[in-house]
Amino acid sequence: MLTINKTETDSELTVTLAGRLDTTTAPELEKELKTSLDGVTALTIDMTELEYISSAGLRVLLSAQKVMNKQGEMKVTHVGETIMEIFEVTGFSDILTIV
Repeated sequence: MLTINKTETDSELTVTLAGRLDTTTAPELEKELKTSLDGVTALTIDMTELEYISSAGLRVLLSAQKVMNKQGEMKVTHVGETIMEIFEVTGFSDILTIV
């Protein structure tokens, strides 16, 4: 299960994720992001409560990063140890801005 909370201020969007981002829930996040990124220049993905991310979840992050490269910036915050390990093994720690 994945919970997605969005907070929008002007052209800034924060997406807070809780639970598991996997093959079942990734399409839901992808849909949310596709409909939310118009006019957004700063995207923050808060992973404070994210427990797990699969390759499907990584793919959604990558496509969001590609969109944001064209229109602004994206950063990923509050990455837990388990997910940071996945980012490091997959090379995503080099692609994403993790703060």
